[in-house]
Amino acid sequence: MTLPGFNPVLGVVLIPIFAAALLAALPGYRLTARLNVVACLATFVCAVSLLILPRPTPGPYVLVDDLNIVFIVLNSFVGLTTSLFSASYIAHELETGRLTPAYLRFYHAMYQTMMFGMNLAFMSNNIGLMWVAVEVATLTTVLMVGIYRTEAALEAAWKYFILGSVGIAFALFGTILVYMAARPIIGEGQDAMIWTLLIERASQFDPALLNVAFVFLFLGYGTKVGLAPLHAWLPDAHAEGPTPISAVLSGLLLNVALYALLRFKMLMTANPEAMAPGTLMVTMGLTSLIFAAFMLYRRRDIKRLFAYSSIEHMGIIVFAFGMGGPLANFAGLLHMVMHSLTKSAIFFAVGHIAQIKGTQTIDEIRGITESHPALGWGFVAGVVAIAGLPPLGIFMSEFLVVSSTFARQPLLALLLVFGLLVAFGALTLRLTGVAFGEPRGSTQPAEASYLPMFAHLVLVLVAGVYLPAPIVVWFQHVAHLLG
Repeated sequence: MTLPGFNPVLGVVLIPIFAAALLAALPGYRLTARLNVVACLATFVCAVSLLILPRPTPGPYVLVDDLNIVFIVLNSFVGLTTSLFSASYIAHELETGRLTPAYLRFYHAMYQTMMFGMNLAFMSNNIGLMWVAVEVATLTTVLMVGIYRTEAALEAAWKYFILGSVGIAFALFGTILVYMAARPIIGEGQDAMIWTLLIERASQFDPALLNVAFVFLFLGYGTKVGLAPLHAWLPDAHAEGPTPISAVLSGLLLNVALYALLRFKMLMTANPEAMAPGTLMVTMGLTSLIFAAFMLYRRRDIKRLFAYSSIEHMGIIVFAFGMGGPLANFAGLLHMVMHSLTKSAIFFAVGHIAQIKGTQTIDEIRGITESHPALGWGFVAGVVAIAGLPPLGIFMSEFLVVSSTFARQPLLALLLVFGLLVAFGALTLRLTGVAFGEPRGSTQPAEASYLPMFAHLVLVLVAGVYLPAPIVVWFQHVAHLLG
């Protein structure tokens, strides 16, 4: 049963863009911060409604299926909790003079524009429109990374813009090649860019064109995913931008590019004569994992540390999807959800810590569990989760990835476990220094809510202990769709 006039599909896309226009016009921080939260809540309600209400028939522009609903619900939830964290975090930045009221109006408007771009990318049934939506989300985060207007922030934003533009250019060329492969079979015009038509007729496409297209698409969207060696923008963007944007970058924006890659991977596997995309994905995923694991030891900035942790975990996820099969795909999907929830929770904690201590330098932060017990132990729980210890959700997903790999490629499994152990050692080393020992720096109380951080951590704990049967069935179906 549906409410008259209620269309959750339109709501997921239109609420953020209308809210962005309104936020750009309204003055006053408190009002705009609250409106930002209300808009995110309304978007999340629409996203959850897609799980319950009848789905619309796929059209030339909009598609709602089991795969993109996973991303849409996760995107809307993390967007909501980050907006709650952002309200108190940005208030502190305003009080300390790091941001001005004019910049805050811009910040909230860009936040909703970013949510619009990401949701549009997920729901698009047109590969050209999906490319445009990814570019919109990218450009808005570029502007938000440089919002402090410091030399380092502007440099990080420019690096992000330049490398992101190169990546998106590669993705555009790959999209054009897919269109060229589809045109002789489907015909001229828009139909040759509609995803549901492409997947139906993919077996008839020229495999040589598809092969070249996927290489460009992988390089293009892989830059947005943050895979090594295409990752150079990511640590700077995390370190120099506002912490809520770091949470969104790791928890959401990387998933948008991953979603695009998965769609095109499905297209490749539907053509029996095209190359197997798994080999490239496994290679790049494993490279990213091992590279980032070693780089964790060299980080002195706490936000850069967890930026490299994001590179590591995106490598694991891409590796799992590259291996393919029901178990590996299920594990990759679960790991993506757990990483988004855990990493955003960690950045919530890091944001509070950096504001209290007035620094992001790891050596100047000590004894958080002593000076701020709730914050400190929340941070410990987040790092323990991201390191892959039981009984938290990432342990379960990593265990499934390793198990499925051992069953099929034992040598690759050994390399995978090696990378995981190296990363575990680095995170444990950094955690010990920051969380324990004699407190160093300011001990003033945190003027913010810990609710978003603990909400994420509770979900990660519950997922590690028990996954409800409907979610398992849902993820199994998506894993089957991915091939």
